[in-house]
Amino acid sequence: MTKIQKRVLILTAVILTGAVSGRFTVRIFLNLLLGGTLSGGNFL
Repeated sequence: MTKIQKRVLILTAVILTGAVSGRFTVRIFLNLLLGGTLSGGNFL
């Protein structure tokens, strides 16, 4: 495996991880704002 291939592979993994964790964070944030069931119902 060449250096370029390895760099592309790492970059892809980082982008995928960032996209997944980013969406998860947004869902948690929206749940907190809306008092969703993820945090045990509306606590406001």
